[in-house]
Amino acid sequence: MKRGLVTLLVGAGGLAVVALWWPSAVVTASGSALTTAVAELAGMIASYLVCVQLLLIARVPWLERAIGLDRLVAWHRVVGTSTLLLVLAHVSLMTLSQWISGGRGPVGAYLGLFDLYPDMLTATIGTGLVLLAGLVSAQALRRLLPYEVWYWTHVTTYVAIFLTFLHQISAGPVFAGHPLARAVWISMYAATAACVLVWRVATPLLRFAEHRFEVAAVVPESPRMTSVWIRSRRPELLDAKPGQFMLFRFLEWGHLLTAHPYSISNVPADGLVRITVADLGDHSGRLRELRPGTKVLLEGPFGGFVGRRRGGSVLLVAGGAGIGPIRGLAEQFARMGRSVVVLYRVSRPEDLVFYGEFAQLPEVRVITLVGRRDELGFDPLDPESIGYHVPDAAQREAFVCGPPAMIERTAESLGALGVRRVQFEELSFA
Repeated sequence: MKRGLVTLLVGAGGLAVVALWWPSAVVTASGSALTTAVAELAGMIASYLVCVQLLLIARVPWLERAIGLDRLVAWHRVVGTSTLLLVLAHVSLMTLSQWISGGRGPVGAYLGLFDLYPDMLTATIGTGLVLLAGLVSAQALRRLLPYEVWYWTHVTTYVAIFLTFLHQISAGPVFAGHPLARAVWISMYAATAACVLVWRVATPLLRFAEHRFEVAAVVPESPRMTSVWIRSRRPELLDAKPGQFMLFRFLEWGHLLTAHPYSISNVPADGLVRITVADLGDHSGRLRELRPGTKVLLEGPFGGFVGRRRGGSVLLVAGGAGIGPIRGLAEQFARMGRSVVVLYRVSRPEDLVFYGEFAQLPEVRVITLVGRRDELGFDPLDPESIGYHVPDAAQREAFVCGPPAMIERTAESLGALGVRRVQFEELSFA
């Protein structure tokens, strides 16, 4: 119901943009005028969708509760693709219009726009930054880039939005000479900026002032896994649950400039939250160097990958670093009195962690699936293997956490076994 309402509001906003454009649209028999009018509409809708994109990830509490951050991020990506296509359409159609009317080639036609419209240089720079952000977000390229490159490329889009906004207000026929339309457009951007500033900047700072989050301990769990314990001075206000994730910005050089999403790997108590992270060679590899006492800015918690008080047994499946949130969920379900089986999949024995902690949870049965598929000669997460280790899998509620490929394979296997209640958590928030 709430998701439908959000979709309806976004659609209504789009119609309002069309209504704002319509009175000033120059639609005549002239090919160049018609092309220019359509180009203006494409640019306006693209600008509106930029604001929608920002609102989707602005941490607006009502949206977070109604949709959930995971789904909001997915919507953000879809809207981003649509925005890029509209930006390209706007630039292409404006160039085509000038080409038709001026008779010059595409390069000359585009350069001719600089003589017709103000703030074209800033608009060109801003458009280039937007296209760059879209490029590094492509899945094939995203996997090859460090998180920091992706993060800072997206930060530059705030500059890009400002640069292109100047061009819209000064050059757009809908706004030039129309104070009311201009006021509506400026208000839309101002409201979006206010949401970002309040919930992405001010709220984490105020929360830090209240909790004074700091690193309590750094524990190497294995050659590739590190746990970081974080303490709050106001434990009664800490509402995080095992399985959820938070955005962590450690206030220490090498970590200060980026905030990273990490899942909670314990049942938070006494104001202590733990994250357990695999060394992937970037920011995560430097967590082991953190010093106790380092201050931390936190956003969240986010995500619906949590245990609820209901009957029945549980199957938890962890791949690699996915053992972090699974570890916390296992203890929580055990406290609820539910039967818990954990399938723990890793490629090498030295990657196994939490032996001692699981030993203290006799209600939890842990089955390790160790080895590479080419070495084992089979997939430990295929239906036959899971069915062998967990014969009653179809009667259990399943929670699966790990990398995307492991999630996809496990989903197929659980479906083949008749498991109907499944929650997934991919370790790929960005």
